[in-house]
Amino acid sequence: MFLTSEDYSAVCDAATLDVIQQSDEATRQRAEVYAIEEISSYLRARYDMIASYTATGEDRNKQLVMITCDVALYHLIAWLPKRMGFEIRSERYKRVIEMLVDVHKKLVLDLPTYTDPITGETDLANPVKFGSWKKNRNDW
Repeated sequence: MFLTSEDYSAVCDAATLDVIQQSDEATRQRAEVYAIEEISSYLRARYDMIASYTATGEDRNKQLVMITCDVALYHLIAWLPKRMGFEIRSERYKRVIEMLVDVHKKLVLDLPTYTDPITGETDLANPVKFGSWKKNRNDW
């Protein structure tokens, strides 16, 4: 898996994580799969999310680790009875989604960009393209 239990220490303590995941590692891993797919759906058009989420150790993007933890915790909280602690998780989730939407507008993440396997062209979703047509020679 992309996340480890130590990664959650940036957004919650170990005792809280144990309560939120209902003392079941499989529940946390299921929430992580949902979080990875949700985040990938926002970033897939521009970034190579398979390469981003298969990175391990220090090669992982720290911001991607943090937002994946936030989204996974949001899903875990939604599964709890009476949604204990839902307010803070809901607020952090909203900020993550706003940031992911802003990636399309103005933010640039330090993630591998998508490369077209046929043409080898990278960052196909980048809105800025430059170049020109071949110069015309109209000399007769």
